[in-house]
Amino acid sequence: MTANAKPTPQDAIDPAQALVPQVLQVNEARVRTGFWPKVTRTAASIPFADRLVSVYYAARDPETPAAAKGIMLGALAYFVLPVDAIPDVLAGIGFTDDAAVITAVIATLGANIRQRHTQAAREALARLKGR
Repeated sequence: MTANAKPTPQDAIDPAQALVPQVLQVNEARVRTGFWPKVTRTAASIPFADRLVSVYYAARDPETPAAAKGIMLGALAYFVLPVDAIPDVLAGIGFTDDAAVITAVIATLGANIRQRHTQAAREALARLKGR
């Protein structure tokens, strides 16, 4: 990505781009504005919601290393993006690419996802389901 280029959806999940300041800022903004509305709409239909929200809490934790945070924010931004490899509106398969991205992040950065993140995710999802 050049200095003047606008970050693309592919940049959101590219580990080589995750800590480029412009990409990081765009990913943070996407997650800040789009994460909870999309989770609220989809939590009941995605079986990986608990893991997704755990990654969110780990990415927001000041104790999580910056490199891990950047990659986690990229994965979360990919989830928020309306256009991705498999459109989310496709019944049954729409979230498989999102699940694969979150699974890959957990497989590589799982040591940064603490019990407190998992617990916070459970509590947040329980509140959402209690509505």
